[in-house]
Amino acid sequence: MARLRFGVQLLLNPFLPYLVEVPQASSNLPLRNMLINTLAFWLTFLFWSHLSLSGIHSTKVADPFHLMRRIFASSPRTFMELGIYPIVISRYMMDFLAGYQRPTIVNSYQMILGIIITIVQAFGCIKYGLYGQLGWVDSLFVMGQILFGGITVIYLDQYFQKGYGLISTGVTPFIAANICGSIIWKAFSFTRIKSGRGAEFEGAVTELIHVLITRTDKVGALQEAFFRQNLPNVFNLLLTIVIFLLVVYFDRFYFGLRVRSTNVRGAKNTIPIKLFYTSYMPIILQSSSVSIIYLFSQFLHWNFSSSLFTSILGTWKLCEHSGQFIPVGGLAYYVTPPASLANMLADPIHGILYVAFMVGGCTLISKAWIEVSGRSSKRLLKKLWKQQLTLDGERNSNMGRKLNLYIVTAAVYGGMCIGVLTVLGDLMMGPFGTGAEIVLAATIFCQLSDTLEREHRL
Repeated sequence: MARLRFGVQLLLNPFLPYLVEVPQASSNLPLRNMLINTLAFWLTFLFWSHLSLSGIHSTKVADPFHLMRRIFASSPRTFMELGIYPIVISRYMMDFLAGYQRPTIVNSYQMILGIIITIVQAFGCIKYGLYGQLGWVDSLFVMGQILFGGITVIYLDQYFQKGYGLISTGVTPFIAANICGSIIWKAFSFTRIKSGRGAEFEGAVTELIHVLITRTDKVGALQEAFFRQNLPNVFNLLLTIVIFLLVVYFDRFYFGLRVRSTNVRGAKNTIPIKLFYTSYMPIILQSSSVSIIYLFSQFLHWNFSSSLFTSILGTWKLCEHSGQFIPVGGLAYYVTPPASLANMLADPIHGILYVAFMVGGCTLISKAWIEVSGRSSKRLLKKLWKQQLTLDGERNSNMGRKLNLYIVTAAVYGGMCIGVLTVLGDLMMGPFGTGAEIVLAATIFCQLSDTLEREHRL
């Protein structure tokens, strides 16, 4: 039986009898069924993401989660208020508490942790006043709706983990759907927004077509559509596409690890060690860490604004343009990407510290994740020995050192590359989002493409 650190399982064991487990999918589930299931799970998530909460009131309180909503696939004032945040945090905690053990009982503990996190966060949203001033009955009603949405996401993720979908986790398709949907909306939206130039279409492509048709000065129209401020423009859209393609390009880098059989003479094969060995996990965990900093710093800023620790962790102010709070000092400010290259040059200390935090953080997380997730060289070595394989041209005594060299190098350089691409995205995408979002969407797309290719070969 799996054991958790710090005796956490003793606290979670009483809840196990009330948990409904998702059965493991058949190992020969057809690809067509997996595609249909994936689409059904995705549409279910989108449905609850657009269903508004009942019993809430309008409020002018700024959204404390606005900086991290898209990356955690959350939709404000809907059943998916928390998105995948409970799943990510519970998985993060479980990887720390249980290491790379993954028996069924550990999976059950993760589900219980996710439900507890959902309840705590729902209570925090209500207490903060995100839905206006609610009485006890309305508060419980709203909390029940958020809890239902959280449990729905947890079980959708379980269906993915148990093999009913194309990939092994529900986190990735929900994130990709949220991010890509936002980019498509900002590219083609027909919503009219009043600005200093008059009423404009929100969508960059929509506004481009509109100004080319209605303006006589075509050069001026193109210049306005490509470089307009405070709204999505065509230039930012093109840069977003470039960053996406760059991530896809680097994701295809791999080193072929040549192995041979110790039983069958002349039998050789190649095991690919990808540059992005840890895939999207560095940016997921990095974003989770930043979100925790945001939440704690906002809580301290609103309740203990005069404290020295509050000044160190982060100070916030209301942005008149967006109507949301943004960090303006402390740690929360320096882990937030600069709004543009011009802002970075205007505050070079902020830019340098942010680049160091993002690139260094992704590198360290990527290196640590190979141990936590069970993808270290030792685990791969045991797997090769079990399959009676050895490295071609290497002695058995030297295999561990060679595997460690290849895997650690891939993890370190892959994490560093993801950090650099994230920074480039932050500086180039503008209103279309952040670098973390486009890197996540692109790596998820590549993973899904690899899965489809692998299933097709089988």
